[in-house]
Amino acid sequence: MAYSAQLQRLLTRIESIPDAIREDLKPVVVKSAEELAGLQRHLAEASRDTGALIDSIEVTPPGGTTPAYSQPGGSRTAHELEAIVTVGDHVVRYPHLVEYGTAEAAAQPFFWPAVRLLQNRINNRTNRAAAKAVRKHWSE
Repeated sequence: MAYSAQLQRLLTRIESIPDAIREDLKPVVVKSAEELAGLQRHLAEASRDTGALIDSIEVTPPGGTTPAYSQPGGSRTAHELEAIVTVGDHVVRYPHLVEYGTAEAAAQPFFWPAVRLLQNRINNRTNRAAAKAVRKHWSE
């Protein structure tokens, strides 16, 4: 299945979630993104030169727009139940070179290792919050 088809299917499912439940999930989504960005900043300390890379790690909250030169993906608007963690901006355009390395420099991964380390924790937190919100608002 194409990425755009998967995304469209997910967005359709999100649209069917009642508003009260969505509002209860937004803080959990942002908290998870902030935790992920914090771990990425911590892991990026190993490659610290000027600190610009670390400073470019940013959380875009639901409804916000990511920086134009951020990775992965460049500028886009976050859906109402999506917080996006990006790295890079108009000055810092080399995060992929740090993450994957070059012919002259070894890779110093910080972005994807943090995602892999926190993936289960974030999924569990989101599932617990969704279950709690459904129980809370089920009879409304």
